[in-house]
This record gives sequence, structure tokens and C-alpha cells, in this order.
Amino acid sequence: MKQFMFDDKDAFLAKLQELLKAGVAAERIQVVTPIPVHEAIHLLKLPASPLRNFTFPAAFAGAIAGVALTLGTVASWPLMTGGKTMFSMVPFLVISFELTILFGAIASFIGFLHLNRLPDIKELINPRETGNQYAIFVEEKA
Repeated sequence: MKQFMFDDKDAFLAKLQELLKAGVAAERIQVVTPIPVHEAIHLLKLPASPLRNFTFPAAFAGAIAGVALTLGTVASWPLMTGGKTMFSMVPFLVISFELTILFGAIASFIGFLHLNRLPDIKELINPRETGNQYAIFVEEKA
């Protein structure tokens, strides 16, 4: 495995572009950076995270649960307050919003754990730790 270490972001991006122009497949390249480098993501054409497949359905279910909870509560225990309508959507939106965020956050956390396969205790410290340097690791052809 070849590795290239850089202290400068521009030198890192130049080497990454050079490797890609030389015909190295993006699947064989792994980059490690101390901060997010969006240019590297665009150069490697990385796919979007599948985490959104967990978050959106759960958030939608949370919104539906919020509406169902409030409407069900009002239907079960009708309280007339100051002549206001019992099925008023404005206060119900607060509960729906909160449950949307809650369900989405819980599903995101569970999806995060699932997609990362839970950390292995033996590999908590990455042997490829680079500190504050930009690193490119290129796997050899099999």
C-alpha cells in the first residue's frame, strides 16, 4: 500500500488529482484529512450517505405520530377552553414538529450504528492515524 502524507491542503489536492489523472481508480484511494475537504469528495465522486434512508421515513412517521397523538388525545378527553375549537392545528404542529425531530434523531443514531457496524474494541485506535496531516492511501492492485 502506497501512502502520501502532506501538511498542506493544496499539495494534497494536487497529488490526488495527479493520481486520478494517472489512471488510479477512485475505489483504490482512501483519504484521511484533519478537516472535511469537499474538493476531495468531488474529485473521488463519493456517493451520498445512505443514512438519509433511515432518517426521512422515521421523521415522517414522527410527524404522523404527532398528529395522531394530539388528535387522539382531544377526541378521547374533550376540553372546551375559552370557546376555542378543540381541533386546532396550530398547537398540534408543535407536538408534531418535536416528534418529527425526535424520531428522525433516534433513527439517525441507530442507522449510524448499523452502517458503521459498531466499533471493534481492538481497532478503536486507527493504525493509520495521521495526526493533523492530509494522507492518501492507495491500495495495490490485487
